[in-house]
Amino acid sequence: MQPFAYGHSADLSAALAEAVMPSTAFLAGGTELLNWLRLGITKPSRIIDLGRIEELARIVRLPGGGLHIGALVSLNDVARNDHVAREYPVLSQAILKSASAQLRNLATIGGNPLQKTRCAYFRAEDILPCNKRKPGSGCSAFNGANEKHAIFGWSEACVATQPSDPATALAALDAVYVTQHRDGGRRIRADELHTLPGDAPHIDNVLRAGELIVAIELTGAARHSAYLKLRERESYEYAIVSAAVALDLDGDRIQRARIALGSVAHKPWRLTRAEDALFGVALGDMTAIRKALDLSFIEAKALAQNAYKIFLAKNAAERTIRLAAKSSS
Repeated sequence: MQPFAYGHSADLSAALAEAVMPSTAFLAGGTELLNWLRLGITKPSRIIDLGRIEELARIVRLPGGGLHIGALVSLNDVARNDHVAREYPVLSQAILKSASAQLRNLATIGGNPLQKTRCAYFRAEDILPCNKRKPGSGCSAFNGANEKHAIFGWSEACVATQPSDPATALAALDAVYVTQHRDGGRRIRADELHTLPGDAPHIDNVLRAGELIVAIELTGAARHSAYLKLRERESYEYAIVSAAVALDLDGDRIQRARIALGSVAHKPWRLTRAEDALFGVALGDMTAIRKALDLSFIEAKALAQNAYKIFLAKNAAERTIRLAAKSSS
Protein backbone atom coordinates (compact mmCIF):
# COMPACT_ATOMS: atom_id res chain seq x y z
CA MET A 1 0.00 0.00 0.00
CA GLN A 2 1.51 3.29 -1.06
CA PRO A 3 1.31 6.41 1.17
CA PHE A 4 -1.57 8.85 0.64
CA ALA A 5 -2.85 12.11 2.09
CA TYR A 6 -6.08 11.91 4.11
CA GLY A 7 -8.76 14.55 4.59
CA HIS A 8 -12.50 14.92 5.00
CA SER A 9 -15.31 17.03 3.58
CA ALA A 10 -17.99 18.51 5.80
CA ASP A 11 -20.49 19.12 3.01
CA LEU A 12 -21.25 17.94 -0.49
CA SER A 13 -20.05 21.05 -2.29
CA ALA A 14 -16.66 20.75 -0.60
CA ALA A 15 -16.44 17.09 -1.63
CA LEU A 16 -17.23 17.94 -5.26
CA ALA A 17 -14.55 20.61 -5.19
CA GLU A 18 -12.05 18.03 -3.94
CA ALA A 19 -12.97 15.80 -6.89
CA VAL A 20 -11.28 18.27 -9.23
CA MET A 21 -7.91 17.05 -8.00
CA PRO A 22 -6.51 14.07 -9.92
CA SER A 23 -5.82 10.75 -8.18
CA THR A 24 -8.39 11.39 -5.45
CA ALA A 25 -10.45 8.56 -3.96
CA PHE A 26 -13.50 8.97 -1.76
CA LEU A 27 -14.11 7.00 1.41
CA ALA A 28 -17.63 6.09 2.50
CA GLY A 29 -17.77 2.93 4.65
CA GLY A 30 -14.34 1.85 3.44
CA THR A 31 -15.04 -1.88 3.49
CA GLU A 32 -14.16 -2.19 -0.22
CA LEU A 33 -11.69 0.67 -0.68
CA LEU A 34 -9.33 -0.77 1.94
CA ASN A 35 -9.15 -4.01 -0.04
CA TRP A 36 -8.37 -2.07 -3.23
CA LEU A 37 -5.55 -0.24 -1.46
CA ARG A 38 -4.12 -3.42 0.02
CA LEU A 39 -4.08 -5.21 -3.33
CA GLY A 40 -2.84 -2.20 -5.29
CA ILE A 41 -5.99 -2.14 -7.41
CA THR A 42 -6.14 1.60 -6.82
CA LYS A 43 -3.31 3.91 -5.82
CA PRO A 44 -4.73 7.32 -4.92
CA SER A 45 -2.53 10.13 -3.73
CA ARG A 46 -5.40 11.56 -1.66
CA ILE A 47 -8.38 10.03 0.14
CA ILE A 48 -11.31 12.21 1.15
CA ASP A 49 -13.61 10.88 3.87
CA LEU A 50 -17.29 11.62 3.17
CA GLY A 51 -18.56 10.30 6.48
CA ARG A 52 -19.32 13.71 7.99
CA ILE A 53 -21.77 14.83 5.29
CA GLU A 54 -24.99 14.47 7.29
CA GLU A 55 -27.30 15.29 4.36
CA LEU A 56 -26.22 12.02 2.70
CA ALA A 57 -27.03 9.88 5.72
CA ARG A 58 -30.82 10.18 5.85
CA ILE A 59 -33.82 8.20 4.60
CA VAL A 60 -36.70 10.47 3.58
CA ARG A 61 -40.20 9.65 2.34
CA LEU A 62 -40.89 11.15 -1.09
CA PRO A 63 -44.04 13.30 -1.41
CA GLY A 64 -45.58 11.11 -4.11
CA GLY A 65 -44.63 7.84 -2.40
CA GLY A 66 -41.36 6.00 -2.33
CA LEU A 67 -38.07 6.68 -0.59
CA HIS A 68 -35.02 8.90 -0.98
CA ILE A 69 -32.11 7.02 0.61
CA GLY A 70 -28.92 8.96 1.17
CA ALA A 71 -25.79 7.29 -0.20
CA LEU A 72 -24.10 7.24 3.22
CA VAL A 73 -26.87 5.36 5.01
CA SER A 74 -25.39 2.10 6.27
CA LEU A 75 -26.62 -1.16 4.79
CA ASN A 76 -28.00 -2.24 8.15
CA ASP A 77 -29.96 0.99 8.57
CA VAL A 78 -31.49 0.54 5.12
CA ALA A 79 -32.38 -3.11 5.70
CA ARG A 80 -33.90 -2.43 9.14
CA ASN A 81 -35.87 0.64 8.04
CA ASP A 82 -39.59 -0.03 8.52
CA HIS A 83 -40.56 1.40 5.12
CA VAL A 84 -37.90 -0.61 3.29
CA ALA A 85 -38.75 -3.86 5.06
CA ARG A 86 -42.48 -3.40 4.44
CA GLU A 87 -42.57 -1.91 0.95
CA TYR A 88 -39.35 -3.28 -0.61
CA PRO A 89 -38.63 -6.62 1.09
CA VAL A 90 -36.39 -7.68 -1.81
CA LEU A 91 -33.92 -4.92 -0.92
CA SER A 92 -34.00 -5.66 2.80
CA GLN A 93 -33.42 -9.37 2.14
CA ALA A 94 -30.58 -8.71 -0.32
CA ILE A 95 -28.78 -6.47 2.17
CA LEU A 96 -29.15 -8.89 5.08
CA LYS A 97 -27.63 -11.64 2.92
CA SER A 98 -24.82 -9.46 1.59
CA ALA A 99 -22.34 -9.56 4.48
CA SER A 100 -21.86 -9.99 8.20
CA ALA A 101 -23.61 -7.60 10.59
CA GLN A 102 -20.27 -5.95 11.37
CA LEU A 103 -19.63 -5.14 7.72
CA ARG A 104 -23.21 -4.03 7.16
CA ASN A 105 -22.82 -1.52 9.97
CA LEU A 106 -19.96 0.12 8.05
CA ALA A 107 -20.78 -0.43 4.39
CA THR A 108 -23.05 2.10 2.71
CA ILE A 109 -25.91 1.76 0.25
CA GLY A 110 -24.17 4.13 -2.17
CA GLY A 111 -20.81 2.42 -2.00
CA ASN A 112 -21.80 -1.24 -2.09
CA PRO A 113 -23.04 -1.27 -5.72
CA LEU A 114 -19.65 0.09 -6.79
CA GLN A 115 -17.65 -2.82 -5.44
CA LYS A 116 -15.44 -4.57 -7.94
CA THR A 117 -15.55 -8.13 -9.18
CA ARG A 118 -14.48 -11.01 -6.96
CA CYS A 119 -12.65 -12.69 -9.87
CA ALA A 120 -9.60 -14.35 -8.31
CA TYR A 121 -7.36 -13.27 -11.18
CA PHE A 122 -8.36 -9.63 -10.73
CA ARG A 123 -7.79 -9.75 -6.96
CA ALA A 124 -4.61 -11.84 -7.01
CA GLU A 125 -1.76 -10.62 -4.78
CA ASP A 126 0.64 -11.37 -7.63
CA ILE A 127 -0.58 -9.49 -10.69
CA LEU A 128 -1.77 -11.88 -13.40
CA PRO A 129 -2.96 -11.13 -16.94
CA CYS A 130 -6.22 -9.27 -16.38
CA ASN A 131 -7.67 -6.62 -18.65
CA LYS A 132 -9.42 -5.02 -15.69
CA ARG A 133 -6.14 -4.57 -13.81
CA LYS A 134 -3.92 -3.93 -16.82
CA PRO A 135 -5.78 -3.22 -20.09
CA GLY A 136 -4.40 -5.25 -22.97
CA SER A 137 -2.79 -7.93 -20.80
CA GLY A 138 -5.47 -10.57 -21.48
CA CYS A 139 -8.12 -12.38 -19.45
CA SER A 140 -6.73 -15.27 -17.42
CA ALA A 141 -10.21 -16.50 -16.56
CA PHE A 142 -11.33 -16.91 -20.17
CA ASN A 143 -9.29 -20.10 -20.56
CA GLY A 144 -8.67 -20.61 -16.85
CA ALA A 145 -10.74 -21.27 -13.74
CA ASN A 146 -14.10 -19.79 -14.74
CA GLU A 147 -16.67 -21.92 -12.96
CA LYS A 148 -18.08 -18.88 -11.11
CA HIS A 149 -17.91 -16.43 -13.98
CA ALA A 150 -20.38 -14.83 -16.40
CA ILE A 151 -23.05 -16.53 -18.48
CA PHE A 152 -24.48 -13.30 -19.95
CA GLY A 153 -22.87 -10.36 -21.71
CA TRP A 154 -19.23 -11.43 -21.45
CA SER A 155 -16.54 -10.88 -24.02
CA GLU A 156 -13.21 -12.57 -24.63
CA ALA A 157 -11.64 -9.53 -22.96
CA CYS A 158 -13.40 -10.22 -19.65
CA VAL A 159 -15.74 -12.83 -18.17
CA ALA A 160 -15.97 -11.33 -14.66
CA THR A 161 -19.22 -10.74 -12.78
CA GLN A 162 -20.56 -7.88 -10.65
CA PRO A 163 -21.02 -9.22 -7.09
CA SER A 164 -23.26 -6.69 -5.29
CA ASP A 165 -26.43 -8.11 -3.73
CA PRO A 166 -28.10 -4.70 -3.16
CA ALA A 167 -27.33 -3.67 -6.75
CA THR A 168 -29.25 -6.70 -8.04
CA ALA A 169 -32.27 -5.89 -5.87
CA LEU A 170 -32.15 -2.22 -6.90
CA ALA A 171 -32.11 -3.24 -10.57
CA ALA A 172 -35.27 -5.30 -10.05
CA LEU A 173 -36.93 -2.34 -8.30
CA ASP A 174 -36.26 0.11 -11.15
CA ALA A 175 -34.40 2.22 -8.61
CA VAL A 176 -32.60 5.42 -9.62
CA TYR A 177 -29.10 6.48 -8.58
CA VAL A 178 -28.99 10.23 -8.00
CA THR A 179 -25.55 11.74 -8.65
CA GLN A 180 -23.80 15.06 -8.27
CA HIS A 181 -20.85 16.40 -10.25
CA ARG A 182 -19.19 19.77 -10.50
CA ASP A 183 -20.71 20.05 -14.00
CA GLY A 184 -24.17 18.97 -12.82
CA GLY A 185 -25.83 15.84 -11.52
CA ARG A 186 -28.09 13.30 -13.17
CA ARG A 187 -30.38 10.36 -12.51
CA ILE A 188 -29.20 6.91 -13.60
CA ARG A 189 -31.45 3.86 -13.76
CA ALA A 190 -30.15 1.08 -11.57
CA ASP A 191 -29.95 -1.36 -14.48
CA GLU A 192 -27.88 1.15 -16.47
CA LEU A 193 -25.23 2.07 -13.89
CA HIS A 194 -22.87 -0.80 -14.66
CA THR A 195 -21.37 -1.52 -18.06
CA LEU A 196 -20.71 -4.69 -20.02
CA PRO A 197 -17.02 -5.47 -20.60
CA GLY A 198 -16.80 -5.33 -24.40
CA ASP A 199 -13.26 -4.23 -25.26
CA ALA A 200 -12.96 -1.99 -22.18
CA PRO A 201 -13.48 -4.17 -19.09
CA HIS A 202 -11.50 -1.76 -16.91
CA ILE A 203 -14.55 0.52 -17.04
CA ASP A 204 -17.02 -0.75 -14.43
CA ASN A 205 -19.79 1.82 -14.66
CA VAL A 206 -21.00 4.99 -16.37
CA LEU A 207 -19.92 7.42 -13.62
CA ARG A 208 -17.69 10.28 -14.73
CA ALA A 209 -14.48 11.17 -12.92
CA GLY A 210 -15.49 13.13 -9.83
CA GLU A 211 -19.16 12.09 -10.04
CA LEU A 212 -20.60 10.93 -6.72
CA ILE A 213 -23.69 8.87 -6.02
CA VAL A 214 -25.53 10.96 -3.41
CA ALA A 215 -28.79 9.05 -3.09
CA ILE A 216 -30.91 6.18 -4.30
CA GLU A 217 -34.61 6.70 -4.98
CA LEU A 218 -37.37 4.11 -4.97
CA THR A 219 -40.87 4.81 -6.21
CA GLY A 220 -44.11 2.92 -5.88
CA ALA A 221 -44.10 -0.19 -3.72
CA ALA A 222 -42.95 -3.76 -4.27
CA ARG A 223 -44.50 -5.73 -1.43
CA HIS A 224 -44.61 -8.88 -3.53
CA SER A 225 -40.85 -9.15 -3.89
CA ALA A 226 -38.08 -11.48 -2.78
CA TYR A 227 -34.36 -12.16 -3.03
CA LEU A 228 -32.66 -15.53 -3.31
CA LYS A 229 -28.91 -15.99 -2.93
CA LEU A 230 -27.24 -19.27 -3.84
CA ARG A 231 -23.72 -19.68 -2.48
CA GLU A 232 -21.30 -22.36 -1.39
CA ARG A 233 -21.86 -21.64 2.28
CA GLU A 234 -24.55 -19.68 4.11
CA SER A 235 -22.35 -17.00 5.70
CA TYR A 236 -19.45 -14.80 4.58
CA GLU A 237 -19.72 -15.81 0.94
CA TYR A 238 -20.50 -14.13 -2.36
CA ALA A 239 -23.25 -15.47 -4.59
CA ILE A 240 -22.71 -18.03 -7.30
CA VAL A 241 -26.12 -16.90 -8.57
CA SER A 242 -28.71 -14.60 -7.06
CA ALA A 243 -32.19 -13.56 -8.14
CA ALA A 244 -34.33 -10.54 -7.29
CA VAL A 245 -38.00 -10.49 -8.26
CA ALA A 246 -40.72 -7.87 -7.83
CA LEU A 247 -44.28 -8.64 -8.91
CA ASP A 248 -47.46 -6.65 -9.39
CA LEU A 249 -50.39 -9.03 -9.04
CA ASP A 250 -54.08 -9.02 -9.91
CA GLY A 251 -55.41 -11.85 -7.84
CA ASP A 252 -53.38 -14.88 -8.86
CA ARG A 253 -52.17 -13.40 -12.16
CA ILE A 254 -48.99 -11.47 -12.88
CA GLN A 255 -49.64 -7.94 -14.13
CA ARG A 256 -45.99 -6.92 -14.09
CA ALA A 257 -42.77 -8.79 -13.37
CA ARG A 258 -39.30 -7.38 -12.76
CA ILE A 259 -36.51 -9.96 -12.57
CA ALA A 260 -32.79 -9.33 -12.11
CA LEU A 261 -30.04 -11.91 -11.73
CA GLY A 262 -26.79 -11.28 -9.87
CA SER A 263 -23.31 -12.79 -10.30
CA VAL A 264 -24.09 -13.85 -13.86
CA ALA A 265 -22.75 -10.82 -15.77
CA HIS A 266 -20.64 -7.68 -15.48
CA LYS A 267 -23.85 -5.98 -14.30
CA PRO A 268 -27.15 -6.99 -12.68
CA TRP A 269 -28.91 -8.79 -15.52
CA ARG A 270 -32.59 -8.05 -16.19
CA LEU A 271 -34.63 -10.84 -17.80
CA THR A 272 -36.66 -8.46 -19.95
CA ARG A 273 -38.00 -11.03 -22.42
CA ALA A 274 -39.28 -13.17 -19.55
CA GLU A 275 -40.79 -10.12 -17.87
CA ASP A 276 -42.83 -9.30 -20.98
CA ALA A 277 -43.94 -12.90 -21.45
CA LEU A 278 -45.14 -13.20 -17.84
CA PHE A 279 -47.88 -10.61 -18.27
CA GLY A 280 -51.22 -12.22 -17.42
CA VAL A 281 -49.69 -15.58 -16.46
CA ALA A 282 -51.27 -17.36 -13.50
CA LEU A 283 -48.96 -17.94 -10.55
CA GLY A 284 -49.81 -21.62 -10.54
CA ASP A 285 -49.00 -22.11 -14.21
CA MET A 286 -45.41 -23.27 -13.82
CA THR A 287 -45.23 -24.44 -17.42
CA ALA A 288 -45.94 -20.91 -18.68
CA ILE A 289 -43.51 -19.42 -16.15
CA ARG A 290 -40.73 -21.76 -17.27
CA LYS A 291 -41.42 -21.02 -20.95
CA ALA A 292 -41.22 -17.29 -20.21
CA LEU A 293 -37.88 -17.72 -18.46
CA ASP A 294 -36.57 -19.81 -21.36
CA LEU A 295 -36.96 -16.76 -23.60
CA SER A 296 -34.40 -14.80 -21.60
CA PHE A 297 -31.96 -17.69 -21.34
CA ILE A 298 -31.60 -17.89 -25.12
CA GLU A 299 -28.97 -15.16 -24.52
CA ALA A 300 -27.03 -17.24 -21.97
CA LYS A 301 -23.66 -18.57 -23.09
CA ALA A 302 -21.57 -20.84 -20.90
CA LEU A 303 -17.82 -20.84 -20.51
CA ALA A 304 -15.81 -24.05 -20.34
CA GLN A 305 -16.51 -24.68 -16.64
CA ASN A 306 -19.78 -22.93 -15.78
CA ALA A 307 -22.58 -24.45 -17.86
CA TYR A 308 -24.21 -25.48 -14.57
CA LYS A 309 -24.86 -21.79 -13.82
CA ILE A 310 -27.42 -21.55 -16.63
CA PHE A 311 -29.50 -24.32 -15.06
CA LEU A 312 -28.94 -22.87 -11.58
CA ALA A 313 -29.88 -19.32 -12.59
CA LYS A 314 -33.06 -20.41 -14.35
CA ASN A 315 -34.17 -22.43 -11.33
CA ALA A 316 -33.27 -19.53 -9.01
CA ALA A 317 -35.45 -17.16 -11.03
CA GLU A 318 -38.37 -19.60 -10.99
CA ARG A 319 -38.06 -20.20 -7.27
CA THR A 320 -37.82 -16.48 -6.51
CA ILE A 321 -41.00 -15.78 -8.49
CA ARG A 322 -42.77 -18.20 -6.16
CA LEU A 323 -41.22 -16.57 -3.09
CA ALA A 324 -42.19 -13.10 -4.29
CA ALA A 325 -45.77 -14.19 -4.89
CA LYS A 326 -46.02 -15.30 -1.26
CA SER A 327 -44.32 -12.19 0.11
CA SER A 328 -46.63 -9.45 1.38
CA SER A 329 -46.60 -7.25 4.48
